[in-house]
Amino acid sequence: MLTEVRQRLTQQVHGRRGRSIDPVWANRRLLLRGADTLSDRARNRLSTVFATGKLQAAWLVKEQLRTLLATGSLADAAAAKDHLKELVERAAQPETNRLWRTICRWWKEIEVLIVTGATTAKVEANNTAIKHIKRTGRGFTNARNYKTRILLRSAAKPAA
Repeated sequence: MLTEVRQRLTQQVHGRRGRSIDPVWANRRLLLRGADTLSDRARNRLSTVFATGKLQAAWLVKEQLRTLLATGSLADAAAAKDHLKELVERAAQPETNRLWRTICRWWKEIEVLIVTGATTAKVEANNTAIKHIKRTGRGFTNARNYKTRILLRSAAKPAA
C-alpha cells in the first residue's frame, strides 16, 4: 500500500517515475521499515520524505497496522483497529481505503492470528522450496529420485 502511495504521489508531482535524485525514491526502503527499528539518522531522512504529509499519513496507517498485528488480546486489537480506522479516514487515499476494506474482510482470520499466533509461514516456505527444486530439477530422469529430493528438502530439520 505504501509503495503504491509513493509511486502515485511521485507521478502526480513530477509526472514521471521516481529517480535517485528524489528524496522519496532514495529513501523508499526506509518507508517499509518499522518505526521501532529506525535510527536517529534514518528518522531525520524520513522527515525530509514526509514534507508533503500525504505520504506520512499512509506511513502512519502502515505503522498502526503493525501495532494491531502485534497485539496480544482481542480487546487491544479492537482498540488498535478503531485507531487504524481513524488514521485511514484522515489519510483519505484510495490505497489506504483499499487496505481498510481488506482488513475488514479478513478480520476473523486476523483475530485467529492474534489469539493463536499461528501462521502458515512454514507451509509457505516448504512450498517455495519445492517450487525451487522443480525449477532447477530438470536433470532428474527418475521420478522416484525427484520425489525423494523433494521429501528430503521438506523434512523437518532438527534443532542444533
